[in-house]
Amino acid sequence: MKIRKLSNLLEGEYGKKVWKVDGDPLSVLIATILSQNTSDNNSHKAFANLISKFKNWDEVRKAKVKKIADTIRSGGLAEIKALRIKNVLNQIYEENCNLNLSFLKRWRTDKIKSWLRKFKGVGDKTIACVLLFSLKRPSMPVDTHVLRVSQRLGLVPQNLNAAKAEALLEKRTPENLIYQFHLNLIAHGRMVCKAANPNCQDCVLIGNCKFGKISR
Repeated sequence: MKIRKLSNLLEGEYGKKVWKVDGDPLSVLIATILSQNTSDNNSHKAFANLISKFKNWDEVRKAKVKKIADTIRSGGLAEIKALRIKNVLNQIYEENCNLNLSFLKRWRTDKIKSWLRKFKGVGDKTIACVLLFSLKRPSMPVDTHVLRVSQRLGLVPQNLNAAKAEALLEKRTPENLIYQFHLNLIAHGRMVCKAANPNCQDCVLIGNCKFGKISR
């Protein structure tokens, strides 16, 4: 299978990734909201500020939007994300009388997707991150790096959007490889297969890449 071969090549370049849980579902959900339209460094700083400023997520829920926004300013779009986070927390609390999302672990993946999709500002990529990084479900979050590299490798059509690319990659990628394939695609997109001026001469995937052969 092409993806297995590509994954092995990327593993040799960026190392093997052991599938691990990065946090509880609510924490990963909020961290992913903070990651929207900004760099990892900025979003990580915003999340760290948030958990150091407030004792728990219920304190965040009760806080004024301005206070939340001031705390996550480093992540960009602070007012939008602060309102989004507060609304999500309020909606979860009103529905469950608490903020514990551990019940998601017992649900089918399609049910989890439907439930998370009802929150404003929570799209396919954010849902996929919660599934992959918190619930250990075989899901493929598609950011700009994953989409670009996948299109250049011919894994998905050039005109496919992120949501459809996610579904196609999930279907084609072996479950035991999906975690590290996702992470290594991102690493490759950042370091080698860049949007502008990709370093095709340093690419371990060049033999499998039509884009690289054409651009050389």
